[in-house]
Amino acid sequence: MARKKGRDVSGWLIIDKPAGITSTAVVGKVRWALDAKKAGHAGTLDPAATGVLAVALGEATKTVPYITDALKCYRFTMRLGAATSTDDAEGTVIATSALRPSDAKIAAALPAFRGEIAQVPPQFSAVKVDGARAYDLAREGEAMDLAARPLWVESLEVIARPDADTLELEMVCGKGGYVRAIARDLGAALGCLGHVLALRRTWSGPFDAKAGLSLEEVERLARTPELEAHLLPLETGLADLPELKATPEGAARLRNGNPGMVLTGVGYGEPAWASFQGAPVAVGIYKSGELHPNRVFNL
Repeated sequence: MARKKGRDVSGWLIIDKPAGITSTAVVGKVRWALDAKKAGHAGTLDPAATGVLAVALGEATKTVPYITDALKCYRFTMRLGAATSTDDAEGTVIATSALRPSDAKIAAALPAFRGEIAQVPPQFSAVKVDGARAYDLAREGEAMDLAARPLWVESLEVIARPDADTLELEMVCGKGGYVRAIARDLGAALGCLGHVLALRRTWSGPFDAKAGLSLEEVERLARTPELEAHLLPLETGLADLPELKATPEGAARLRNGNPGMVLTGVGYGEPAWASFQGAPVAVGIYKSGELHPNRVFNL
């Protein structure tokens, strides 16, 4: 098997994604700009969406699940009075309504969309149906009965109402949330229909869009030490987990994928990561003085 071309670069590069490009294409540009052997991202943004896209490189790709599981914040603009085929402005209008709810009615409807809710993904989504992506089937005109999925919504608030047809909202939610589905379902609950006009992810776990590079900056700094200087360390993706200090013997065992002794502890069965002499060694589950690794870092 041929080896992947590129350098062994590890860390995180935070991008402020523009509209009009896929998350996968952004990863490709970053990988090229850093001449990196391996790259991935922590949480897809729709092509029309903007905001923080955390690109993991090298060994940092092993920490991606801890970012996808973290809370994320979205600011979005919702158009009242119309439903679309894609639940956003990219689709065709499939139904309209002349009803416009009052601010009080909107405020009364929001609590039903907070906490643990069940959300049906949009027809145009990456959910798999019998091995095929839902968006591919939707493009072929097939209507699907997608199963509802649990979603934790930490908060959902109206930020502004510029006019009777438009709402600006902010939502903080957990893994797997579709903002387009929130707009669709909120519009249905209000009786006026609705869809997303614009969407921006402002932060995701420890990463903030304000600290993100533009794609123009990435291209301008490509293949230079200046771009590499923007890399955040691998352990930034583990910011929500406690750090445990490994013993020398424990670090050696952890690097071989075995449980290793740590000098500090957390609750039994809790996730954590271990370091030795300032470098991350592994992430896993703490049990009785040892970390039981599920991912080992080869740094």
